[in-house]
Amino acid sequence: MKTKIITAIYYLFAYHLPPPPFPLSIIGHTLRRVLCRYIFKETGSNFLVGTKVNFGSGSNIRIGEGSNIGAYSWISNDVEIGDNVMMGPEVIILSDNHSHDRIDIPMTEQGQEERRPVKIEDDVWVGARVIILPGVVIGAHSIVGAGAVVTKSIPEYSVAVGNPARVVKDRRGD
Repeated sequence: MKTKIITAIYYLFAYHLPPPPFPLSIIGHTLRRVLCRYIFKETGSNFLVGTKVNFGSGSNIRIGEGSNIGAYSWISNDVEIGDNVMMGPEVIILSDNHSHDRIDIPMTEQGQEERRPVKIEDDVWVGARVIILPGVVIGAHSIVGAGAVVTKSIPEYSVAVGNPARVVKDRRGD
């Protein structure tokens, strides 16, 4: 019950507080951080949740130390965000999808596929308007370019861009 009340306060009030550089932005960041400590499954001590971030109940989200979720993002449950992860605005992370295997009944009546968690490892930069699909792991020290649609896991130290996202560079210089 307590978590539902805190989540309601988040969506009714803190969700709407403005982003920087507007007045009250520090209050918004602080209030969203305090509320998300109670809502999320696990949090680092220093993280940011931007304005108007939608995460449903948030009960199975983990976010690490020094990480941020960009403004206007939409994060499904079953998401683990490591330490020092930067996210641009309007990032979408999905951990579930609609079933669509049967052609004898409408897709709207087929329900959901099994949830597949998403993991973003430490020191990752996720650009603006990236979409990450269920079951993806983004390896540590990687960069996902703005607008990418990540359908498969990305190895560590990679730069991935495009739709569907593909690795275009190894950051170690190989």
